[in-house]
Amino acid sequence: MSRFDPHPSRRPALISGASSGIGAATARELARLGHPVALGARRAEVCEELAAEIRDARGEAFAGRLDVTDPASIDAFVTAAEEALGPLEIIVSGAGDLRVGLIHEMDPEVFTAQIDVHLNGAQRLVSRTVPGMVERRRGDVVVIGSDVVRAPRPRSGAYVAAKSGLEALAEQMRMELEGTGVRVSVVRPGQTQTGMGTDMSAEDVGPLLEDWARWGLARHPNFLQAQDLAAAVATCVTSRRGAHVTLIEVQPEAPVARAD
Repeated sequence: MSRFDPHPSRRPALISGASSGIGAATARELARLGHPVALGARRAEVCEELAAEIRDARGEAFAGRLDVTDPASIDAFVTAAEEALGPLEIIVSGAGDLRVGLIHEMDPEVFTAQIDVHLNGAQRLVSRTVPGMVERRRGDVVVIGSDVVRAPRPRSGAYVAAKSGLEALAEQMRMELEGTGVRVSVVRPGQTQTGMGTDMSAEDVGPLLEDWARWGLARHPNFLQAQDLAAAVATCVTSRRGAHVTLIEVQPEAPVARAD
């Protein structure tokens, strides 16, 4: 006999940063698997368009504005999402953005803002949602980390520090939540083609790529697609109870070399 009750048949999921990239792909993938999804981002109108797409495909979706740097915004979004979909069973923390530059040249306010959205934002979100999971004795939290934690990349501004702190936060939560039935997982992407960073200038990108190559951090030109990370998130949250997928790192496969 299993020591764990199975997952309930209905598992509402909240995705922060759902307006684009990994967040949007994750929303589509979880909806495809039958999960009601709550889509939150600062661009609420884009989330509503995605929610309409999911509903047109016979899925269940709620959309609203969510700013993870604002506790009042988080509280209002979670309250509305649970009124619409029921108690949240899955949290995917994917909100974030990217500003690059040398740390000693970066405006401290820009640096702090990166920490606020990636790290503090995740803590605000779990502080509002995880206590209910603990009370119900089940739930999944997935944070989107980065391979920069394992291999820091120069000129990445505060991103390396923020993601390192985020993965440490997840590890600490795993320890603190052990025995509660709430699982915490990290999905760690390698280089991924998303909208994040597409507003960078050539003056920023050129030195960035040169430094990455100099430090051996750009071995080939292939990038992951957002759907690759969505599949990894789905693996974490659909694993049967009693099994805890703590970390999935996904790297882009190199181009296939031509046979001689």
